[in-house]
Amino acid sequence: MLVSEILRIKGNALYTIAPDAPVLDAVKAMAQLDIGSLVVMDKGRMAGLLTFAEVLVALADRGGALGDARVSSVFDANPLTAEPSLDVMELRRNMLERHARYVPVMDGTTLAGVVSFHDVAKAVYEEQSFENRMLKSYIQDVPNAEGQ
Repeated sequence: MLVSEILRIKGNALYTIAPDAPVLDAVKAMAQLDIGSLVVMDKGRMAGLLTFAEVLVALADRGGALGDARVSSVFDANPLTAEPSLDVMELRRNMLERHARYVPVMDGTTLAGVVSFHDVAKAVYEEQSFENRMLKSYIQDVPNAEGQ
């Protein structure tokens, strides 16, 4: 299974924020949309990724208050990214190595979407469930060696 297939299944909604936006606006958007990340876009290009992990670090660094902190001061400017043609198992390995919960999918310089670790786990589970059903069906249809 390819990353592009995950995006096709989950849809193409993109949630972005500008680097000069207040972090509090990002937190409100993530809470309202029930998402864990926002792609930081600057002049039409991806500048990085803001996740709840960066927000928590900012809160800890600032004594529990975001104040007037801007996205540009807390986001990850070098997130793990994936191409649509990447195999999901390879993406899963990369995400585990980098402890990445969210991965922007880039088709060249174009943002195609974001996949979460949940999306990857679900895709792997569904693919393995399908393979298990096919194997069980095959085993049931194979004639018994003694009964031939």
